[in-house]
Amino acid sequence: MTAKGRRLAVALAAAGLAFLPVAPAQADGIQAQEWALDALHVRKAWQTTKGAGTTVAVLDTGVDSDHPDLKGQVLTGKDLIGFGAGPGDRTWARHGTAMAGIIAGRGHGSSGGDGVLGVAPRAKILPVRVILEDADPDRKKARASRGSALADGIRWAADHGADVINLSLGDDSESAHPERAEDAAVQYALRKGAVVVASAGNGGEKGDRASYPAAYPGVIAVTAVDRYGSRAAFSTRRWYATVCAPGVDVVIADPDRRYYEGWGTSAAAAFVSGSVALVRSAHPELSPRQIRQLLVSTAQDGPEAGRSDELGAGMVDPAAAVEAGARLTPRAQRPAAAAAAHRYFGAGPGHAGAHRDEGGPHRSALFAGLSGAALVVAAVALWRGSGPLRLPVPRSSFTSRRPR
Repeated sequence: MTAKGRRLAVALAAAGLAFLPVAPAQADGIQAQEWALDALHVRKAWQTTKGAGTTVAVLDTGVDSDHPDLKGQVLTGKDLIGFGAGPGDRTWARHGTAMAGIIAGRGHGSSGGDGVLGVAPRAKILPVRVILEDADPDRKKARASRGSALADGIRWAADHGADVINLSLGDDSESAHPERAEDAAVQYALRKGAVVVASAGNGGEKGDRASYPAAYPGVIAVTAVDRYGSRAAFSTRRWYATVCAPGVDVVIADPDRRYYEGWGTSAAAAFVSGSVALVRSAHPELSPRQIRQLLVSTAQDGPEAGRSDELGAGMVDPAAAVEAGARLTPRAQRPAAAAAAHRYFGAGPGHAGAHRDEGGPHRSALFAGLSGAALVVAAVALWRGSGPLRLPVPRSSFTSRRPR
């Protein structure tokens, strides 16, 4: 397929940035600010596993394999866009590198005490480039066609050893609708044994429209919370929410070798993908369905009713999931049926408080915002801050195919 045939609509909105440089008091100042690792009880999980033997595919804007926090962690990946910025350009791999750091960063320095630590620091990252950064000068080349990069990327990752597929991107625009090829690709990956994780969306203050690929069946859709466990105002509330994870004031790595604070369901999805890598490392025999259920059944601080559109089943707890996984009997993954759009895109099966889905699978509007930048990284230069720095990371927490 030609690059033209794979193009995506990448009308990504850049996040508003705050220029608040913070000077760490000591060498490990960056890691000291990673509150999310404590909230997720990651260090307890590390007593059992740090993710060795697992591969997490990061379908995003690319990953900087030379970043000191990711050195040796990044496998040879695939570029399904074929145009836009390249390695070394300022508008390349910012969002993808941030997500990879959350998932598998291992710090740097003689003791590893500098830089960002990820949830699964011994997992490998498989980068698959399926979207452009918001500020990429070539993004205007992508016009009306949604293209097949995301669907192709999911299948490619599943065929190349991905245990987990992280989709910190999504489309929740007014014209958003399910794509049969993407749905089929997700089901293909699940049958191959890959767990698929996606950001629920950053439309909480903009109508809470359904986001794809988060709404496809079988996907672990992740909403965002702050350090107090409260739902982030921007986080989309939808029936498909599975679990939640930190998505506010999250420390992220950047190819410019600085660190920033960002927000978005993109980051939340990355924390869950790292958590899944820990579970898969400890229990490689478990199916995607079993791992999804483990995350749900062991989630912490869950809603009184058991689940909600805001928080899903509660905040993911990889330590509890790893422990509980030892009590499960492995079973073969039953292929998930690619149900017709009208069966699962909308209010959701039997969920009373669900929001109605606006638009539908037959809407023929422009795919205007593979709005992924779920991370919507609010740039707070945490290290070596030298004046105002804009972090043009795609903003839709979820995918838009906008990076989150």
